[in-house]
Parts: sequence; structure tokens; C-alpha cells
Amino acid sequence: MVKRYNRLLVAIHVVGDSLLGMTAFLLAYAVRFETGLISVTKGHPPLRQYLDVLPFIGVVVPLAFHLHGIYRLRRGRTRVDDFFGVLVGSILAVVLGIVSTLYFQAYYVPDALKDRGALEVSQLVWGLFLAFTVGSTYASRAVVRRVLEQRWRQGVGLKRVLIAGAGDLGRAVADKILEHRDFGYAIVGFIDDRAGDHIGYRGLPILGTLGEASDVVQRERVDQLYVALPLDEHVKMLELVENANRELLDVKVVPDLLQVIALRARLEDLDGIPIINIHDVPLRGLNAVLKRIIDVVCSAGALLVLSPVMALIALIVRQTSPGPALYRQERMGLDGMSFDVWKFRSMFTDAESEGPRWSQFGDPRCTPVGNFLRKWSLDELPQFWNVLKGDMSLVGPRPERPFFVEKFKHRIPQYMLRHKVKAGLTGWAQVNGWRGDTSLEKRIEYDLYYIENWSLSFDIKIMWLTVIKGLWHKPAY
Repeated sequence: MVKRYNRLLVAIHVVGDSLLGMTAFLLAYAVRFETGLISVTKGHPPLRQYLDVLPFIGVVVPLAFHLHGIYRLRRGRTRVDDFFGVLVGSILAVVLGIVSTLYFQAYYVPDALKDRGALEVSQLVWGLFLAFTVGSTYASRAVVRRVLEQRWRQGVGLKRVLIAGAGDLGRAVADKILEHRDFGYAIVGFIDDRAGDHIGYRGLPILGTLGEASDVVQRERVDQLYVALPLDEHVKMLELVENANRELLDVKVVPDLLQVIALRARLEDLDGIPIINIHDVPLRGLNAVLKRIIDVVCSAGALLVLSPVMALIALIVRQTSPGPALYRQERMGLDGMSFDVWKFRSMFTDAESEGPRWSQFGDPRCTPVGNFLRKWSLDELPQFWNVLKGDMSLVGPRPERPFFVEKFKHRIPQYMLRHKVKAGLTGWAQVNGWRGDTSLEKRIEYDLYYIENWSLSFDIKIMWLTVIKGLWHKPAY
């Protein structure tokens, strides 16, 4: 029933996105050519010329959204996830639209029609179309989300969840689900072989043992099974999964047994022998090329735009304390290779005469100007040059000094896995508040989540949050 409902919701989204895309395209034409708000200097194309492109728009918008994975419905998506999914999907639709219309105009439109501008679309219309499509499709999803959340609050359409394992791991899963009641989940309880040792948790009962999973699933009409077993009980996971398959359940395994697999695992083939690469990352091949292009374009633009600000900061640093304006420091980046990171000097020149130390709030080694620069992360601006050179990326785990890496890699499990990608000017950990003198363990957790779940839209989301939260986020030091 739930899956049938999901298919209906996807169909509604596809039809709605198609109609909204066509409406946005016509609105873009009207704003560009009919309202008089924007001067027309190269002629006024007839509406018929744009109506010919309209059916193509109705197809390309849902196609682009499908390619970007927007129609893979997942209740755990936040409103920010929805926005950036729609934004990147709409950008992809514009790119497909421009490329396709230019291709058909070049190879399939007769010369007589080319002279009349057949399939030719104004660049400004494409820009307006992008803005209108993002606004309208995101608004439609916000309305759908609001309706669904209201239904879930009334107990309608909830997914009934059973958690296998009532220990610390299972309780952590229950905590997360209960914290996000707006996702539409209802926990029916736990199953656990040590049921006699537990009395439930947060009002959730122990419904039986692992061997009674099938009976519990049928009795409680369960939709999803979360397997959250401790390490010594994961041998029972296969039997649980087999039982769940017979009941057509969605099974989600909480990775405790696979705790060594901190990054995405990928199945490979060694002449017919299946091999699991437990440290695979999605940032390879074309993905790496696209990320590098964005890094080069954005860092070059930032250096150009911010050069007057950076020159002023350099002058102030030189005038307020003895020593150079810029400071070069060794950091560790991709594959454990060292590079020199550039910063505006925020400390006195003899700050590390007694050796490297971790920065702390009110650090006496900092100059008064340096404290201000660190508070607003302005001392990091020269690192746009590191990004342009290729030592760093705009988004990624923040680079650390080799001295501290040697200490942390033995103390914090999986610490070195953060060096599977380039270090970043900003990162997922930083925009979530894990910066400065905060928990290193949480920082690594967020860094590894970023590496495993990397996508262009995720990068754009982090850059946007960096700009927004940078105005009032917890200061660094």
C-alpha cells in the first residue's frame, strides 16, 4: 500500500513539474518580451516560436529531475535537501535545453526556418526560466510536504518501523526517528533475543525475539525493519533479512558490523571473484573533473572580486604587528601528501617558539587584529590561491598540520580516511558547527559523511550554508 502511494506521489510530481516547467517557460518569455521591464534590442520573436519549444520543455524538466534522482522519494530529506535538489535539477534542465535546441537548430532545422529563428531561445529567457522553475517547483514540493506532515501528525500514512536490537545501537536509531516525527515514521517496538534483560525504551516495548520476527511483522503490520544488532549478534542478520524478504519489507542495516567500512563500499570483480572495496569514494573520474572545474572558476572569481579586501587586510596586518602579512604553514591533504597553505598572519611571529599548540578561545598568541580575522574566518581568504593551484578544493575536510595528524590518527578511529579527498576551504563539519576547539570525533564523523555522500548539489549546499551561516555562526579561533 505504501509503495503504491509512493508511485502515485511520484506521478503527481512528474506531471506537476512538467506543467510548472512549461508555465515557467511561457512566463519567462512574457517577462522578457511582453512586459517592457527589459529592453528588447535584437527584435521581438513571435510567441509561436516559443510555443514550438514548449512540448520539449515539458519533457526535459522531469527528465532532468529524474537524472538527478529527485524522484527517488526519501522521507529523511530536509527542506534544504529539496531546495538544492530542485536547483541542481533545474540547472541540468537548462543545460539540456540549451544543448538540445542548438543541436536541433544546427542539424535538423531547414535553412529557411533558421532565418526565422526556429527553435532559437533567448539566453535571458533561459535565465528567467531557471529562476521561475526553481521557485515554482520548490514551492510545489513545500506544499506537498506540508500536506504530508499534517497527515502524518494525524496518524495517516505513517510507515511502521520495527527495530531489531534493543541495545545501545537500536536505542540510538529510535532516538533519531523520534526526534524527526515530521519524517512520517512510527516505531512499533523492538525485537531482541535478550528480551528478558530489557524493559523497553522510551515507552517502546520489546515485542519478541529475533526468531519471532515474522510473527511480529505480520501482527504489527510493519513496513520497515531496522537491523541494529551489536557486533556479536550480526550472524543472525542473514536469517532476519531472509524473513524480511518473505514479508516484502524494506530492510535497513545500521552499520555496526561494518564499522570498519567508514566510506562507501563498492563491489568489484577479480576475474570472477567478487571483491568488496571498503574504502571507495564517489569523487572519482568525471565527478573529480567537474569538481575541479567549479574550484578553478569559483576560486579565480573570488580572488578577482576579493583582491581589494585582501590587500586592505594585508596592509592592516603589516601595520598593526611586526612581521609579514601572509603566513605559510604545512598541512596534509589528498592521499596524505603535504602542501603549504596560505593564511593572513593572525599570531605574533614568535607564537610557536615552544612548539605547535592547538588553538583555544582567547589564545594569547593571537594579535588583536588576528582575533578579529579568525572570528570571521578572514584569515583563510588566501586559501583561494591554494584552491586555484589544486592543493585544495572549495569544499572538503579542513586540512590539518602533520604534527597533529600523527597524534590524531592513533587516537581517533578512521581519522586518516578524511584524506581520501582534497582538503577544503569549508566543509560539512564546519557548517554544522564543528570547528575551532570542538569535538574532533564529531568533526571526523561529518567529514566521512561528506566523503561518502558527495555530489555536486551537496557541494553547492555547503557553499551556500557557508555564506549564510558565516554571518552568525559560532566563531572560530
